Amino acid sequence: MGRIATAAIVSLWVIPVSVLVNRIVPDPYMDEIFHIPQAQKYCNGDFMSWDPMITTPPGLYYLSLVHVAALLPSKYVLQLAPSFPEACSTAVLRSVNGVLAVLCSIIVYEIITHLRPALDDRKVTLFATVLALYPLHWFFTFLYYTDVASLTAVLAMYLACLKKKYLFSALLGAMAVVIRQTNIIWMLFVACSGVIDITMAHQKDSVEVDDSKASNKGTNLSALNTSVNVSSNLKRRKSRGNSKANQHIFYPSNTSSASQTLGLLHEIQAIVLSSWRIKWELLVSFSPFFFVLLAFVAFLLWNGSVVLGAKEAHAVSPHFAQIMYFSIVSALFAAPLHFTIGHALDLFQSFWKNRLLGFLLLFLASIASLLSVHFFSIAHPYLLADNRHYTFYLWKKIIKFHWSMKYLLVPFYVYSWLSIFRLLGKTRRRIWTLVYFFATSAVLIPAPLIEFRYYTIPFYFFILHTSINDSQSWLLIGILYTVLNAFTMTMFLFRPFHWDHESGVQRFIW
Repeated sequence: MGRIATAAIVSLWVIPVSVLVNRIVPDPYMDEIFHIPQAQKYCNGDFMSWDPMITTPPGLYYLSLVHVAALLPSKYVLQLAPSFPEACSTAVLRSVNGVLAVLCSIIVYEIITHLRPALDDRKVTLFATVLALYPLHWFFTFLYYTDVASLTAVLAMYLACLKKKYLFSALLGAMAVVIRQTNIIWMLFVACSGVIDITMAHQKDSVEVDDSKASNKGTNLSALNTSVNVSSNLKRRKSRGNSKANQHIFYPSNTSSASQTLGLLHEIQAIVLSSWRIKWELLVSFSPFFFVLLAFVAFLLWNGSVVLGAKEAHAVSPHFAQIMYFSIVSALFAAPLHFTIGHALDLFQSFWKNRLLGFLLLFLASIASLLSVHFFSIAHPYLLADNRHYTFYLWKKIIKFHWSMKYLLVPFYVYSWLSIFRLLGKTRRRIWTLVYFFATSAVLIPAPLIEFRYYTIPFYFFILHTSINDSQSWLLIGILYTVLNAFTMTMFLFRPFHWDHESGVQRFIW
């Protein structure tokens, strides 16, 4: 019932806002001027032509063909489109993302239910609905961009992996990569997450079996004589204590920085040992992901680059400052979770328990952040020249307000990342959090252009694995998203402007 309620609630805004956007902005805008004509070529059966300005693979266009084919019978009956090519209008192509947004909300509902089965349907529906309002995801639901399709495919892949349907998960991963090639990183992340779950579960089972054997042995020995019984009882208590200690290592808890570091090393050791013991099971289960990876490597060799078109403007760059921007943007989009007195005190106490190592880690994080913003902060020409994006104004009015601003923001970057790690550490194993950080870095650091759209998938993986259960925090996040969405859509639709050097109407966009 909760799935239907979630889909119905999301549809309540997807349909009317889509109608409004298509009425006020009927023609392709921004990147749509490349995507929509390309999709229409596919509708005409022309699969060989390709716009050299398009950087992403044609996955969205294939999904659009399926969508249009599903709508064509009703359009033909109503005499709205007598042929397949004529059915591929701007409004119909945009509606692909509307359908995917509803589907994505259902997938989010399923993931939350799987990760947190104790939550009741009302809370899960609330959480999934709020996440459907996430501003970057919400805004591009109404335009023909790849973002909504990319997020939906990645989350569907993750859900299938959580349910241990690894072949299906790999197929969805292949689809995600065909939509946006950087999703290969998220496919590897999902595969690693699956390996971690299997190996840790196997390790836990091994500990429980050993504990059971020790208990049985103690019971048998106790039947012989009393003195041996005392000895076996002592051994049994020791065995149980070690079992609990091992489980404490493998499952997150509120510990100091020193014990977290020690726990991470133990987790890595346990995963390596368990992986070797069940290597054939892992090979069979995750080989489909490996084949997708091989296909992607073949694509790189054939194409000579990650992007398909506009290779000069999207060259791989060491943009380490990008992960700093991601941390603070993600923290602001989940402000009720990060910026509270209680959470700040909890974060401080976690460092204070082992002050020496804790503040050493804090010092190293600060140095790394300073080096990132000083040596690896890239101002892409698109960022500096295009005043239609909000990032243009954030760069100009905040980061470039004064030469010292990028350094003064470093404490906020560090706090945001530490806060993210702290929240994830309450629900996920430390090795999972480390893999998440590496995946996020691998996706964002090579991107020279600051685009908040790139932050959507790592943000969803973060927020889905937080342990926030109170409805008040989620309601506050929902209010924040609603206000931002109302503002950005109002600016987009009702505050157009013109450029002196170029004809046509310009609009503000993320």
